[in-house]
Amino acid sequence: MSAPFNARRIAVVAPHPDDEILGCGGTMARAAAAGAEVHVIIVTRGQPPLFDEELVCQVHEESIGAHNIIGVTSTQFLDFPAAGLDQVKRSDLNHALSAALSRIDPDVLLIPFIGDIHMDHQIVFNAALVYARPRTSRGPASVLAYETLSETNWLAPGVTPAFSPNMFVDISETIERKITAFQAFRSQVKPHPDERSIEAVRALATLRGATAYRCAAEAFVLIRQIN
Repeated sequence: MSAPFNARRIAVVAPHPDDEILGCGGTMARAAAAGAEVHVIIVTRGQPPLFDEELVCQVHEESIGAHNIIGVTSTQFLDFPAAGLDQVKRSDLNHALSAALSRIDPDVLLIPFIGDIHMDHQIVFNAALVYARPRTSRGPASVLAYETLSETNWLAPGVTPAFSPNMFVDISETIERKITAFQAFRSQVKPHPDERSIEAVRALATLRGATAYRCAAEAFVLIRQIN
């Protein structure tokens, strides 16, 4: 099994815990199985009174468990306020995220989509692109946006940016590992027909796979490619 995008080091930026598994867990698992380094940066953490501290701690532990299943090399938690990034000084976020990504020095960068309904996702997209500006020869050669069930398709298609994928990764051999990793988020998995259900995750992988004549796939929008 080859590493997707011929990656040696992949950095996945997730606004919240589980976004990375929903968006590209199968791609992460395939890269890890092929010997590539897979690093995750989770930008936010729930904070009282908006979020119960016991639940926040549970989700943190669930993240570690899910990443162990996938084979993640390292996980960084930046701990900015969840559902509150619009209140954070943008330069502070840009600096923290750029510093975290610089420590990884990825050749492939996977980020949330600008058209996601959650403002945190939109802000993280922009902050990641600040880091990815091609101002030196050491920046990531590939920058791609992933789709997140219950975020990417909930804004206003036709009015706001639509997710129109132009890159697909075959995850036929890693879809079950993705499902198992998502199940590790016991606090986040919902019953069918909720979009955060096991059935919905599998259905989307099947749909994206059929688009590329594969059994299962994850879809991306290519932001930049340097060859």
